[in-house]
Amino acid sequence: MDPHSRNKELVAPIRAAMYDFDLDALRAAMKAVCAPDVAFRLAFPFETTVGVDAYLDKAYAPLMSAVPDLERRDHIVMAGPTPEGNDWVGCGGYYTGAFVAPWLDIPPTGHIMHMRFHEFYQIKDGQIVEMQALWDIPEVMMQAGAWPMVPSLGREWHVPGPATCDGLVPGPFDPAAGAATCQHIIDMLEHMKRHPSQGGPEVMEMDRFWHPKMTWYGPSGIGTGRGIEGFRNWHQIPFLNGMPDRGRYVDEITYHFFGDRNYAAVTGWPDMYQTISHDGWLGIPPVDKKIEMRSLDFWRVENGLIRENWVMVDLLHMYAQIGVDVFARMREFNKVRAGFDPETGRAL
Repeated sequence: MDPHSRNKELVAPIRAAMYDFDLDALRAAMKAVCAPDVAFRLAFPFETTVGVDAYLDKAYAPLMSAVPDLERRDHIVMAGPTPEGNDWVGCGGYYTGAFVAPWLDIPPTGHIMHMRFHEFYQIKDGQIVEMQALWDIPEVMMQAGAWPMVPSLGREWHVPGPATCDGLVPGPFDPAAGAATCQHIIDMLEHMKRHPSQGGPEVMEMDRFWHPKMTWYGPSGIGTGRGIEGFRNWHQIPFLNGMPDRGRYVDEITYHFFGDRNYAAVTGWPDMYQTISHDGWLGIPPVDKKIEMRSLDFWRVENGLIRENWVMVDLLHMYAQIGVDVFARMREFNKVRAGFDPETGRAL
């Protein structure tokens, strides 16, 4: 078996234990494949945790208390080498179950919830040595009617998996196909960075890279855009209006690009630096603050063009860097809810 198919199999017992979410089985499955000093880098407010026990106790035990029938569903599982020679497995999907108790002070709905995830595992010598992952916590806030920030410009909905239903990419690994898909994405991003410093939208040559029916599945707080026009209107134009220096600090970051057949992915912690120097993005004023951003992406290429792009951005981490405590604002919402302390907004 090729190494990248073997790496998918290495992660499979973890995914299986999360489908039924037996915490003891999950702990055993993770310890069997993780290095003792494995680093788990998760979305704000969890941040980086070292070791399986500490990670499960911090991230999953409270979530399972809030969602006792928690279930994981993957719609993308892919693997491959980076140009630097490191091996990664990328998983995208969502967690679901009945939300019956508070989590991170988000009020429970009693109904089924869904929370997107993008999780990337670096594997060396048959062991997971690092995870970089984002959970779409704002999505859960929105479902609870407790998102305290600005409305999204794009469409908020339950983001689907690949239209072709082939995101669980099978082996054997095809090095040529994976490399070609990955290179298409790298070339597209190089053209993207030409705008606005080198000219108008035409310098991006988007028609050369993107399908006419492309869908850009953004994180909750930004939302989904359909077609090049939807992508530009609901994400790119506001994003560049607020942070026109996007792409000028690439020497300060490390990307991890890899491809698997017609899928490609990128992870990095962080993978963007830019300055909120102007108005126009998420209603944030020009605070003139250079921020780091975590954006973890998957792309699906169809007939040589990008048809679908799943994007996660750690917006809670971004807000924290500019001095906005989203959780504190959310607790203000909770003060008038039954079962929450009227002074603190925390669950009684």
